[in-house]
Amino acid sequence: MLEVIAFVAFAMALAAFLGGRKTAERLENEINSLKVEIARLSGRQTAAEPAPSLAADEAQAPEAIAIEDEGKDGPWSRAAREGARIFGGETQDLEKAEKADQDEQVAAEAPTPVTESLESRIGGQWPVWVGGLALALGGYFLVQYSIDAGLLSPVVRLTLAAAFGLVLGVAGEVIRRRAVPTIADRFRHAMIPGVLTAAGAVTLFGVVYAAHGIYGFFGTATAFVLLATVSLVTVALSLLHGQALAGLGLLASLLTPLFVSSAEPRPWVLFGFLSIAWLATLCASRLRQWTVVPTLANTGLGLWGLAYVVGVTPFEAPPVTFALLVMLAGVGLIWPGAAERAAGIQGAPEEGRAAATAGSPWERLFAPPRAAVTVSAAIAATVLALLFISPAVTVEHFPVQEFIAVIAALAVVGALRATAVYPALSAAFGAIAGTWSLTALSDVLAYLDPSRAQPEIAVSGSTAMLTAMMLSAVFVLLASFVLARRLETQSQFAILWAGIAAIVPNALLAMSFLMTGKFAFDLAHGLAAFVSGSFLLVLVEWLYRRSAETRDLHIAGGLSVAGSFGLFVLGLHAWTDGLVTTLAVALLGAGYTFATRARSWPVLPWITVGSALVVLTRIGWEPTIVGAGNLSTTPVFNALLPGYGIPALLLVASAYLLRASPATRVRNLLQALASLFVLLTLAILVRHAMNGGVLDSSVPTLAEQSIYTLLAIGASGILMTLDTRSPSPVFRYGGMVLGVLSMLSVLSAHLFGLNPYFSGELLGRIPFFDLLFIGYLLPGIAYAGLSWYARDKRPWPYVAALAVSGAVLAFAWASLSVRRFWQGENIADWKGFLQGETYTYSVVWLVLGVLLLVVGSRFNAKSIRIASAVLVFIAVLKVFLIDMSNLEGFLRALSFIGLGGVLIGIGLFYQKILSNTGNGGRPDAAGTATESGERTSRA
Repeated sequence: MLEVIAFVAFAMALAAFLGGRKTAERLENEINSLKVEIARLSGRQTAAEPAPSLAADEAQAPEAIAIEDEGKDGPWSRAAREGARIFGGETQDLEKAEKADQDEQVAAEAPTPVTESLESRIGGQWPVWVGGLALALGGYFLVQYSIDAGLLSPVVRLTLAAAFGLVLGVAGEVIRRRAVPTIADRFRHAMIPGVLTAAGAVTLFGVVYAAHGIYGFFGTATAFVLLATVSLVTVALSLLHGQALAGLGLLASLLTPLFVSSAEPRPWVLFGFLSIAWLATLCASRLRQWTVVPTLANTGLGLWGLAYVVGVTPFEAPPVTFALLVMLAGVGLIWPGAAERAAGIQGAPEEGRAAATAGSPWERLFAPPRAAVTVSAAIAATVLALLFISPAVTVEHFPVQEFIAVIAALAVVGALRATAVYPALSAAFGAIAGTWSLTALSDVLAYLDPSRAQPEIAVSGSTAMLTAMMLSAVFVLLASFVLARRLETQSQFAILWAGIAAIVPNALLAMSFLMTGKFAFDLAHGLAAFVSGSFLLVLVEWLYRRSAETRDLHIAGGLSVAGSFGLFVLGLHAWTDGLVTTLAVALLGAGYTFATRARSWPVLPWITVGSALVVLTRIGWEPTIVGAGNLSTTPVFNALLPGYGIPALLLVASAYLLRASPATRVRNLLQALASLFVLLTLAILVRHAMNGGVLDSSVPTLAEQSIYTLLAIGASGILMTLDTRSPSPVFRYGGMVLGVLSMLSVLSAHLFGLNPYFSGELLGRIPFFDLLFIGYLLPGIAYAGLSWYARDKRPWPYVAALAVSGAVLAFAWASLSVRRFWQGENIADWKGFLQGETYTYSVVWLVLGVLLLVVGSRFNAKSIRIASAVLVFIAVLKVFLIDMSNLEGFLRALSFIGLGGVLIGIGLFYQKILSNTGNGGRPDAAGTATESGERTSRA
């Protein structure tokens, strides 16, 4: 029964061939008659008009146009038209007229796509594929039946099966040559010749495998050669029959090594054959502009390499490396690397051109034509390159040379072709990840976390160092090549490589130095870093001299300069240590700003900002600069003074140098950093001096905190002065922020956290010049002075807050001084209150309120007068609530008598002021003007 089915299927194919042949002959006769008519009409128009139009001829022959348009985009139609022009003897004038007409109507008359109906799909395509499958199965079942029935010997069965496969292939070729072009184009996804050829290829593949694997008629080498021949011939025939047949040949090539087993595997033979099959598939894809088959080919080759590396221990890296290099070279030079974007867009359909040219330049850069082919190759190569040096595979042998070769090949492919963005990114990622594994960077994590298990290091430090240096040199050289050739024509691609050159060498050399270098002095890493950084700097200088300054040039040059700075910083860490490194980094950063006198590169001041951040990072890592054991206990004159002071002075000089720069962002940032470093220098010197020459995390004393408060107040005033001379938002808002922070510090530390009344800290033996003097009186006076200085320069709420802060500190100083008078050096709260002490508080508060009233009236400061009123009100509450219950006898009476006298005196004082003004009890004109000025001072 099965052989009957196979015979019927073959008869149907033969009938289709004969019917197609008759149809072809009939249509060929019609086309020849139409050519004669077109030639006759063309000759008539030539006599009437000097320039005949092909459109008129097409208008008179609608049937011919319909037949031609139906399949004019396919290879069969193109071949038929070419042959018709040669066979029909069209004149040269007609060809020129046709070309001119096509040029005029190419934009207006786009080809109308043929809509495929359900009937066409069911009747014209599915039977072909099902029929082809039936033929292949028929051949298989026929062989199986002969085996089960014992009718034929194995040799005869295999011979007949092979003959059947060859007959199918020949039939496919015959039908292909006789097929009608329009039918071939319209049903090119289900072409009968391709299906017959595919069925023949499967049959022959099965015959070779059965002869070797089942009957053992020939050995492994012969079977391998025959299977390879069948698969490669199938790939070659795909040029005639389409991409589906190429996929079948590719599948056969990938399966061939699985069907042929050997007691002694030969990796070179395996990957050599896979490379040849892959290369043949890629060449066919290049000729036919295919994308699916080469993507599958890249994936298949990558999977073979992955399976070999993971499954074989120890594995031979050179054969896999060879296959990967072949794949990278083919992707970069043959397909799609050799097809530039312009050519790809020009040869694409209209909708493809629109999609390729749409979007931003960066979107087009990262979505090149045939991206799937490139991405698949890049991913496969990167993963295998990382597996080469992965301890998860084996620690017995690390094929470092192969790793370098694959990463370098990826980088070369990414640099040679602007469409090969993904290989460039994959090479960068692979280099960083591979160096991470190669240098066993996880040891750094084990250093930070001792509980982590340390992996075994399978390569020497010198090998890892040389690998990192070689890859760094490769990326720097390739980046210079791309910047030199493509910056003006393909700027986005050049900018991408500038970023790669700025990141990858820094990362590789930093990991190598961190794991294999000598922290005290490392000549090799320092030399490599300085040479690479100098090369990038010279490259930027050459680019600016060669090209006109553009935005793209500034971006690419800025990235390269930033990369050079990072390499220089790494070199300084390799050659210096401690204080010298900190000073060298600061000098290096300031040098970039000083270079703005000779070069107008926008990135230069930003490098100074970066150097300040590096110095801050070093300070955060080691605040003592030279180590706690090496820091001198001498106040001020120790390593902290140059370690903090010199970077601060350099930042001040850089900010001053850019005071008139139009780049406001970097100018303001430098001003802020300069201010921060100056305050940091003063604060660290105070901390060192007040803490016995030791820098630790202990809680500061009130005296130390008071110095910080005074520094903040002084810095706020300095920034205010700078703002009046050179207006800047950094000076303006920075000074106000410092003032607010100092006031918050007063509220939290001076009044509560570090208050001697709560902490029990001794005040000192000298009554007036004691801890209360530096902790309360001096900051109070400083706040009062700053408030007076800022009254016409800052908003009124800020000025009032400063004045109130000064009054609060004066009140605290007076109150704590009273307690010192009665209690001595220790004024802790556990000692309680004496009656005389309680009475003295009332007197002092009233006197202080009167003094504030006098000062506020003298300087027409309403905020001070309000503070006076609040203080007097507190004194009144204290007398009525506390003195009445705690004082006895004469002191209680004296407290109330004194309170009454002071209140009456205050009333008389106000009456006198209001009587002298003579304006109906309103504040005087001067006072009004002053308070108005406080509220409406400039923002």
